[in-house]
Amino acid sequence: MGLFFVVATTGFGSYAQQHNWNWGGPLDSVQATFEVNKISLDLEILPEEQVLSGSATLSLGYLQETDRLRLQLVDAYTVTKVEADGNELAFSHGKGLLDILLGGSKPTSVTVYYGGRTPIAVRPPWIGGFTWEKDDLGYHWMGLSSQNEGGKVFMPCLDHPVSKPRDGVLLRITVPDPYMVAANGLLKEAFREGEKITYIWESRYPIMNYNVNFTMGKFHEASKTFRSASGKEFPLVVYVLEENKDKAPMLLDVLEKSAQTHELFFGPYPFPEEKLAVVETPYLGMEHQTINAYGNNYQFVRMGDVWYDHLLHHELGHEWFGNKVSIADWADYWIHEGITSYGDWLFYLHHGGESAYHEKVADTKKRIRNEKPVVGPRESLSDDAYHPDVYTKGAYIMHSLRFILGDDRFFPLLKRIAEHDEFTYANQVSTEELISFLEAESGEELREFLEYYLYGAKLPKVKINRKRKGVYEVVFQGIGFSLPVEVETDRGIEILVLSGTPTQVVNNSAPVVDPRNWYLLRK
Repeated sequence: MGLFFVVATTGFGSYAQQHNWNWGGPLDSVQATFEVNKISLDLEILPEEQVLSGSATLSLGYLQETDRLRLQLVDAYTVTKVEADGNELAFSHGKGLLDILLGGSKPTSVTVYYGGRTPIAVRPPWIGGFTWEKDDLGYHWMGLSSQNEGGKVFMPCLDHPVSKPRDGVLLRITVPDPYMVAANGLLKEAFREGEKITYIWESRYPIMNYNVNFTMGKFHEASKTFRSASGKEFPLVVYVLEENKDKAPMLLDVLEKSAQTHELFFGPYPFPEEKLAVVETPYLGMEHQTINAYGNNYQFVRMGDVWYDHLLHHELGHEWFGNKVSIADWADYWIHEGITSYGDWLFYLHHGGESAYHEKVADTKKRIRNEKPVVGPRESLSDDAYHPDVYTKGAYIMHSLRFILGDDRFFPLLKRIAEHDEFTYANQVSTEELISFLEAESGEELREFLEYYLYGAKLPKVKINRKRKGVYEVVFQGIGFSLPVEVETDRGIEILVLSGTPTQVVNNSAPVVDPRNWYLLRK
């Protein structure tokens, strides 16, 4: 998700609770009995009425015996019918829950027919739903954001992060002529019937509910071929409003440079069989899989010898950490946001050098609150897990890890996280699994360091005591482990191993501990 959390969160908690528009928490006992393997949507958008109607077909797998299904769908929609194998099934819909009685069968799929006025986003993407605007030419422009609310704001689904349909999504979206729909995956077909146009998009990669997305507008499409580090070629596409078509070439170039930079540090683009794309949206942005939302108004800045858009780069980074590497519990949300935010810093490193990188580190450090742990309690809800330190402190922990391991070990390890089969695509990862992986792959004892900074809000206190003239003792108060730390003395910068046990330093004046701010410390 975008970076402007501090500005945009007032009132989020009460709104989400009032409408029950959060997701996650303990997995419902009925929902633990089945899984959704594919989502197929057949929907019509009526922009004048702000109405969505049609059907959702969910392909199912069964994990336990059950006589019912339990899905989520907000009460803004009316469910008119549920079918399986040509037969209607009994159902009830209320308080955001759709219970479907299976009648002794185990259908491989169910189809839910529904429709209604769409839930309106209050402050997208942080308080999401549908955003209905008109562009400067007077055309309708519709965006959808649902990370904090879940997929239930636009479709019936098993709305829990553990659900990541392994066979992807098929979207058949009908809109009035002359509008276009940009969505996940590849455009398989588009056809006109009377005054309507239907777009059929398909993505065959595993996808989380909130990453299923469609945006409607009067768009101009621009594209080029992207040559990935993997050797594969695929479309690089931007969908911009007609009024902004003159900006499309530069947006393409900025997108290409960001993708190349991410590949350098995170590995090849995760969805090469489809596309790498952004669509202009009437809200700031979001990391929808293969169709990132972009609403940053082309605020490009110069970084070294390239142009850069911080929001575009951040959301694109989620294609690796968030979309390919996904969590099953919001408690581990830092894996999405912290590592992706660290990827933002790496753009500074690669294009601006170490000085630009460390300036970014120093600026971010000022905004770290240390009010609560980065990792939340197990079975967290989305709005409980979402706080600024997930981004800032999460990124800083990766920065510290870079120093501990050194570049020759750290950067290959960062790629291996995004390439590890057990963490990617249909598989998901927890903080504990990631810590174990980092230790095993690096050969270093990292657990105490990682647990201290991830599971706690306190920082080590640096104490420097003058023992006698020219002799000082340095101690880290509050930790039970040691860390390699840069210490600046008259002789220059050297690396000492510091801990709760005093370390003697000979110098004419008090040494400077961690002068380049590799760690979060109280000095």
